[in-house]
Amino acid sequence: MIKNKKDLKFYIKCDEIARWNHKASVFEKIIRGDMWRYNVVLRKQEYNLNCRKGILKKILKLYYEIKKRKLGYKLGWFIPPNVFGPGLCIVHVGPVIVNSAASFGSNCRIQAMVNIGASKGDVNAPHAGDFIYIGPGAKLFGKIELGSNISIGANAVVNKTMTQNNVTLAGVPASVVSIKKIRY
Repeated sequence: MIKNKKDLKFYIKCDEIARWNHKASVFEKIIRGDMWRYNVVLRKQEYNLNCRKGILKKILKLYYEIKKRKLGYKLGWFIPPNVFGPGLCIVHVGPVIVNSAASFGSNCRIQAMVNIGASKGDVNAPHAGDFIYIGPGAKLFGKIELGSNISIGANAVVNKTMTQNNVTLAGVPASVVSIKKIRY
């Protein structure tokens, strides 16, 4: 969670490295345009919600919400603040819907058509560790816990807790298909 300006810079830098594997040039940021802007607006929204107070917080809350929503409709991304740790990378334009009660650690890479939802209200949402890869079309829902270094295959439906680390999940419902260290 972003708690100060230093954290904000750190999160944005981690997101940048997750997207490009290096410090991106201005040209690269222009090419990725709206996708990169969404990441930055999300992080600035988190900073505003967690750190600012008073009237400025209220004004900027509205500003960032409108800006993020506009980019979100264009990209198909609907991600609430304070869900993902540093190093978030959404790879493609296309629907990515995340519940506000979900929480993920650092370095999460998400493909298109992903739904991370809750069951029976907003409190029963997925929680995951660090280094999570979510393949295209994957669905994660319910009160589930996921370990670290997990790769979730395309169109997998994860609805049960998998606290084991270094595994690949696939299938409907998802089960462990491989045990090995996932590399980024």
